[in-house]
Amino acid sequence: MTLNRDQELWGMALWVEKHHGDSGRDFIDAKIDQLTRANEPDGAKLWQQVARRWEQLSDHTQRS
Repeated sequence: MTLNRDQELWGMALWVEKHHGDSGRDFIDAKIDQLTRANEPDGAKLWQQVARRWEQLSDHTQRS
């Protein structure tokens, strides 16, 4: 089974949710900062996309 890019990003967001819970945003922000400082714009962009999905997960779980 091959995952498309969107599925990979959702998988990453779910991993963050599972392993970091409410601290997930801090973890993601640290990754983005680390990659930005390392002049890795593609990596930072990837984690920004993960952040958007993680926020959607957080919104959904808070409403349930």
